[in-house]
Amino acid sequence: MDTSKKLERFFFEDHIFKKEVSLLRNLLLESGLDETYKWNFPTYTLKNKNIVAIGKFKKHFGIWFFKGSLLEDPYNVLENAQEGKTKAMRQWKFYAMDEIQPNRIEQYISEAIDNQRKGLDIDPVIKKKTSKLIVPEMLQNALNSKPDAKKAFYSLSPAKQREYAEYIEEAKMEKTKISRLTKILPMILEGTGLNDKYR
Repeated sequence: MDTSKKLERFFFEDHIFKKEVSLLRNLLLESGLDETYKWNFPTYTLKNKNIVAIGKFKKHFGIWFFKGSLLEDPYNVLENAQEGKTKAMRQWKFYAMDEIQPNRIEQYISEAIDNQRKGLDIDPVIKKKTSKLIVPEMLQNALNSKPDAKKAFYSLSPAKQREYAEYIEEAKMEKTKISRLTKILPMILEGTGLNDKYR
């Protein structure tokens, strides 16, 4: 499906927040940013650099700024997109149409665009290396039972091995671990890293 059809489906399908996300879309288009579609969400870019995206969910909708941590946030509305994992991205959640204040949103969009034009960026997080990779028992058992997957896993870079190990380890429930394991085994066999598509 091409980008225009994906955008059309996102904005015109029946959804509790259909009108609300259309209003956010208009605000973003008025800013002069280019509209595209990435990671299942409408995304707005400046010279191919991600600036803002729109999301809609069951109980809320909103926008997130890819370099939101650089914004001044005078109205204290931005939240870390994934606490403890996301350094730069910030989201602004809404729960109803009357929460949308165009002037304030435009102010944030304008600052995000200015920051990109100035070349402002977030320093990457350099993770401290731990002495030895610890592969969770469930993942190790699965690899031991599938020699091809085991060979592929240990052919990956240490960073990619660690991402997979942490992905399984961080799951709290057994069924989540199993679901994640089912998801990653084909990726390991392909020789791809867990987060390659975001790189």
